[in-house]
Amino acid sequence: LPPPLTERDMWGASPFDQMMCRIQFRSLRYEGQYTPPSLEGSIVYPGNVGVMNWGGVAVDPERQALFTGAKYLAFVSTLVPRDQVEEGQGSASEQGLQPNEGAPYAVELGPLLSVLGLPCQAPSWGDVAGIDLQDAEVVWKHRNGTTRDSMPFGLPIGLNVGVPALGGPLTTAGGVSFLSGTLDQYLRGYDITTGEELYKARLPAGGQATPMTYTGADGRQYVVVTAGGHGTFGTKMGDYVIGYALPE
Repeated sequence: LPPPLTERDMWGASPFDQMMCRIQFRSLRYEGQYTPPSLEGSIVYPGNVGVMNWGGVAVDPERQALFTGAKYLAFVSTLVPRDQVEEGQGSASEQGLQPNEGAPYAVELGPLLSVLGLPCQAPSWGDVAGIDLQDAEVVWKHRNGTTRDSMPFGLPIGLNVGVPALGGPLTTAGGVSFLSGTLDQYLRGYDITTGEELYKARLPAGGQATPMTYTGADGRQYVVVTAGGHGTFGTKMGDYVIGYALPE
């Protein structure tokens, strides 16, 4: 797990942005990993998209290596008294107002964002890592994904900050690990032993899914990913199933 957040970890695209994030941090309750929800709002870190629990891990038994993607994105959890919640009010996603029917409070959930809509905490917000299962040590770890599809005002600027991903990893017998769930619309392939990025393909929509692989009738190995987007994640919606293979 990452170390607890501090005010010094608050980040911004500009000095004003950073100042507002620091003010917001001070106004919220935060006592570390198990800070309970509160009326003033509590910081949940790691946040509701987890570290690696949503996507899980991929294991190469021959190389005794594990590949995973980790997400570090703080959330804010705010209690809302029941008498302030209208009948039928509530969000249909993991963010927004969670009704908690039958409880004295509803809960408002959302990421800790700046006034520009960027995370308040300093990057990285998402990494990939390789772990040696013999020694239980992290062999390599680096940022995964860019801001190309998540900048304010739709600016197509791809800063390599490391972004959250929703979707599991896949590892092949050849030692190549694939991940497609990042906020930027790419399928990436990594060397599981070194972390080197071996392949990157632009997707037509958000790839918040777990890639799969199979051997075709022609004897070639294919990697397939579904690019359908994700409403809560805010990625571009689509209806694509795309297959990749090495050139014949």
